[in-house]
Amino acid sequence: MKKRTLWSLSVGIILIAANLRLPITMLPPILPWLHHALGLATSLSGLLTTIPLLMFAILSPLIAKWGIRFGNARVLLVTLVVLTIGGYLRAWPSSFVLIAGTILVGIGISGGNVLLPAVIQEYFPQKATLLTSLYTFTMGLVASFGTGFAAPLVKKTSLSAAIMIMSSVSLVALIVWWFVDHQLPAHQKLQHHQTPVIAIKQYPLTWLMTCFFGLQSLLYYSMLTWLPVFWRDNHFSTNQAGLLATVFQLCGMPMSLLIPPLASTKLGKYVSVVIVGGGYALGTFGLLVVPHTMGWNLLLAVITGLASGSAFSLCMVFFQDKTSSFAQTAKLSGTAQSVGYLLAAIGPTLSGVIESQQHSFVGIFSGYCVLGVILLMSGILITRHGALPDSK
Repeated sequence: MKKRTLWSLSVGIILIAANLRLPITMLPPILPWLHHALGLATSLSGLLTTIPLLMFAILSPLIAKWGIRFGNARVLLVTLVVLTIGGYLRAWPSSFVLIAGTILVGIGISGGNVLLPAVIQEYFPQKATLLTSLYTFTMGLVASFGTGFAAPLVKKTSLSAAIMIMSSVSLVALIVWWFVDHQLPAHQKLQHHQTPVIAIKQYPLTWLMTCFFGLQSLLYYSMLTWLPVFWRDNHFSTNQAGLLATVFQLCGMPMSLLIPPLASTKLGKYVSVVIVGGGYALGTFGLLVVPHTMGWNLLLAVITGLASGSAFSLCMVFFQDKTSSFAQTAKLSGTAQSVGYLLAAIGPTLSGVIESQQHSFVGIFSGYCVLGVILLMSGILITRHGALPDSK
């Protein structure tokens, strides 16, 4: 393959990664404008986060199969088209169109979630560590920008204009990936497998990976939703709660770069697992102590942020390291993400139910602490386990 094509492919991967969280993280800061402009019911606000997660859960196994049948690059192109249409639809001043656009956004993001690890393994087997680091870092960086700049952008322009401007990131990715897809050799666009991919669901490793991905997804999205509420309820100002929530997100970014090279060795994997499971368990246990000091909560935001950033990157490493082919990578990724994002969709809602009944975060954070310990144990078992057998 030509060097220019490989460079274009690398840029396309990074641009797709920029769209894997941005369409979700950009909405919570502009909810007041959505409520005012669209008359969006408060009860529907949670759906704007839950709908994409449900789409991930439903479509991840199907997208993995489509990638194997039609080629990962071509399926990614189609999902990018869906993502771009959905993003721009959300700028239309209608609650119904907003929900419909969010469904399309969830469908579009599902493609990148499942297929990017397989694409990296397929085309860059020798540079998988580097590209995995860059794409997970980009995903977190752009998501943080979305959280931080969405509201100021609405104030400077308008609600519709701000949504369209931030949706342009997907349009750029679509244009670049269209050129990438047309540059790839015809035999590599469409991958027909004469032998069926092995039924990976029969292996314990598949379910360990599903458990690991599911728990880290549940913890990340639940804490992203409820930590700001917790801090505001515990005598921190809105600005202080926002600062702590931003630190929680930003601290994961360096780990996105560090975890893939660190986890390239077995010892490094064990260290990474301890950072993830131990960080979540220690951080949430610390929140149970609830001292009303900014310094203490800032430290806990850092600890849990490091755990969250490490967790997703470690999942991507496991998907690639514990499989024998890019087809297996797509299958394992699709299976784990299907269940994982279903748990992620349930987590924030269930946490809200517990908080409304107990009027306290003690039960919630106790549960998170236990899940952190389970995450640690499952990560250790995955590290000790060998790769799935070759399907050929």
